[in-house]
Amino acid sequence: MSINADFRQRAVVRPEEAAWTPSPTPGVEGLPLDRCGAHGACATSLVRFAPGAALARRRREDGEEAFVIEGAFTDGDGEHRQGAYLRDPRGSSHEPSSETGCLLYVKRWRFEPADAEPVSIEADAGEWRKAGEGFAIKSLHHFDGVTTFLVRLDPGASVTRMLHPDGEEMLVVSGACSDGAREYSALTWICDPGGHAQSLSSRDGCTLFVKTGHVGAAAKEAERLGD
Repeated sequence: MSINADFRQRAVVRPEEAAWTPSPTPGVEGLPLDRCGAHGACATSLVRFAPGAALARRRREDGEEAFVIEGAFTDGDGEHRQGAYLRDPRGSSHEPSSETGCLLYVKRWRFEPADAEPVSIEADAGEWRKAGEGFAIKSLHHFDGVTTFLVRLDPGASVTRMLHPDGEEMLVVSGACSDGAREYSALTWICDPGGHAQSLSSRDGCTLFVKTGHVGAAAKEAERLGD
């Protein structure tokens, strides 16, 4: 099954227009955003755990990263609260659960073999760096041209910049933003092949999860897999 697997095309998924799918495990459901390959060689989704839900220990052959949007998530190594960012490299394993319930943004894709360092950044760790008037960035991860960071726009702020030539992916974590033509509410996901200017503004302020420089590689992977 392929979902938004033509990474040469811009894709937008709004939460009110997408369907949550129950998993085989009671209390866990997902909202797929993209997927390529018969076995989900690369896949992006929102994942929701009901209070007390748990999955069996699982091994991630290709690597997995997650951002905790709401609640608190336990991976077997500790509890990670709202705003935490996690990376599990190739071949690692974890035991996902949530005592209180949580909402996660999860990406499964082929990490580079040398990208083998686990990452765990809690919400109160890391520094917000002012990048413009009413505009701040918090770095989460960088490896081989692929960069992951949070963006915060203050109420009334706007920013115009060139998107990465190898594409960008953005999730509206909280609040809402606009590109002048469309409004993007919380949990809206956008994947863009990049290489053009983008203007964003936010009337009441917003936080965005952004990943750049990887969409071109995802397009090649989807082509290799026949999507």
